Amino acid sequence: MKHLLTAAATAILSISVYACAPAQSVEKSEMPAQTQVLSATSGPQAPFKNIRTDGLEEMIIAGGCFWCTESDFEKIAGVREAVSGYTGGTLDNPTYKKVGTNRTGHYEAVKVTYDPAVVSYRQLVDYYWKTIDPTDDRGQFCDKGASYRSAIFVTPEQRAEAEGSLANIIETKPFSDKIVTPILPAVTFYDAETYHQDYYKRNALRYKYYRNGCGRDKRLQKLWGEG
Repeated sequence: MKHLLTAAATAILSISVYACAPAQSVEKSEMPAQTQVLSATSGPQAPFKNIRTDGLEEMIIAGGCFWCTESDFEKIAGVREAVSGYTGGTLDNPTYKKVGTNRTGHYEAVKVTYDPAVVSYRQLVDYYWKTIDPTDDRGQFCDKGASYRSAIFVTPEQRAEAEGSLANIIETKPFSDKIVTPILPAVTFYDAETYHQDYYKRNALRYKYYRNGCGRDKRLQKLWGEG
């Protein structure tokens, strides 16, 4: 019976660990994102603009599995919402299945809406570093592939603050490995499918198994030495 229970637990963990990871492909992108010219009007490479009129502001970051990034940021006072989605690629209206092939150039990303009267952009970027492994250019934690890379996507107005935060982290980081997380121009953000939104709330047990199995918090503790 003990062996049966162990096998069952292993099966559940296996399913959970890869829940955020669609089938991955090592094929090269048909249209590499870095070769595309930013559009001035529309399409996946059109510059992202914060056009809110309610006094709130938005930022886009990628930190591996978007369920985890969404969960981490919605804990912060002043953050009104974190939405899972896709950005940085070459395909218009990307889907989870297509992004998971690692051929579209998209990152799993999160758009954070926040109240600048409560929390500043710089504070959020400073916090972001402690939620990722900025030394890994192959993905994040157990999720590897182009769509799981980390990045900060900035508007022209946000760039100086993001670069200032990066410079500070490089100077004060408690580890010797090089930081490889890039700061990139913010382009069109596409909301992910409904079932991905607030996944950590609606599927709490499965999310817990996934996050623990992926080793995210253990790695963060090792890097940053914080709980």
